[in-house]
Amino acid sequence: MRVVVKNIVDAWNRRSLLAKLFSFASIGVVNVLVDVSIFTLLVRVLHLQLIPSNIVSWIIAVTGSYMMNSKITFGHETGGLLSVGRYLRFAASGVLGVSIATTVLVVLANHTTIAIAKLGSIAVGFVVNFSISHFLVFRAQPNSTKSCQTK
Repeated sequence: MRVVVKNIVDAWNRRSLLAKLFSFASIGVVNVLVDVSIFTLLVRVLHLQLIPSNIVSWIIAVTGSYMMNSKITFGHETGGLLSVGRYLRFAASGVLGVSIATTVLVVLANHTTIAIAKLGSIAVGFVVNFSISHFLVFRAQPNSTKSCQTK
């Protein structure tokens, strides 16, 4: 058990892809709870349609996701600082993820329950969003100046 914990700590300190993936997924779990809770409220209580409900729940979840990932998952790349520009890039890149996830939601909803369709859309969105975040939004940029940052 001690070896496993040591390997996890070492990976985290090296900021390996696996450690980032684990962190991104953990933060994703929190945001899935936020997303699903808000989505359920909008669909079941307020009786809004699927697409607007999915978009609103995503906007709220993506904001929390950006903040946590900037501080934790990609803290090495960001210096733990928040940036308006990076947030806008994160949100803009997330539009691709939410577009794909919403398409998956609508397609699956025609063949299964809404709950299963939502979970499928979340899984697809995770893969798309991590890839974009890791390789584009939060990639290390040597000698870059950080403007509009907050701690």
